[in-house]
Amino acid sequence: MILINGKPDNQITVTDRAMQYGDGCFTTMLVESGEIRLWPFHLERLKETLSLLDIAEPNWDELATTVSKLATRYPDKGGLKVLISRGSGGRGYSASGCSDTQVVVSEFAWPEHYLQWQQDGITLGVCQQRLSHSPMLAGYKHLNRLEQVLLKREAEQHQWLDAVVLDVVGNVVESIASNIFWRRGNTLYTPSLQLSGVRGVMRRHIFQLVTELDYCLEIVNSTLDCLLCADEVFITNALMALVPVNEINGITFTQQTLLNELNKRLYSC
Repeated sequence: MILINGKPDNQITVTDRAMQYGDGCFTTMLVESGEIRLWPFHLERLKETLSLLDIAEPNWDELATTVSKLATRYPDKGGLKVLISRGSGGRGYSASGCSDTQVVVSEFAWPEHYLQWQQDGITLGVCQQRLSHSPMLAGYKHLNRLEQVLLKREAEQHQWLDAVVLDVVGNVVESIASNIFWRRGNTLYTPSLQLSGVRGVMRRHIFQLVTELDYCLEIVNSTLDCLLCADEVFITNALMALVPVNEINGITFTQQTLLNELNKRLYSC
């Protein structure tokens, strides 16, 4: 089912700025047992991104009601996506006078291969293409995702399930559609996203959970060599939750000590 501004529909005008300029944002959510996991984090990120882009806010109460109703259709697992566009209007890049914010909510089946990933772990490639620095937009889940499209194409050509992505100066940023964490000793590391990447809601949840455990958390600018020296590595996003990484560039990772502790506490906050 697809809802546009709360009504069943699957068409949007070609003049919409989401199509013309990628002028908007989105979030993708896990539904489990009829409930949206981490909804407050998703909602807060949508609000923050609309504020950054100076897009008129929709009726948040109506959106919450819509997604909650759709979530009840999934007694096991499913997925919901919320896409918000500035709508049509303005002239060229100018958004002056444009206030007809459009809200698109769609549902989809939970990718079942994530269960195998969670259980067995995956091997990551390393992309040759690099993420650009974009300090105005870094961290936000806006609609301009062409870099990720090209990175995914590279992964498909190499038959990788996923891959580590570096920025233009060689620092680890994320995997293609996930945040990345690695542990060395008693310290958990994850990349700084001040210049590239997306601040995932599961990443934020991990930050919360780590405060309950006897580990230090450091947000860093680190090269691939630092990542490859880790004791354990895992990737995260809202749909897959936590997935262990078994190998990168021929280096194997067999420990899942922190990953197992986090999984016991997942969604407990």
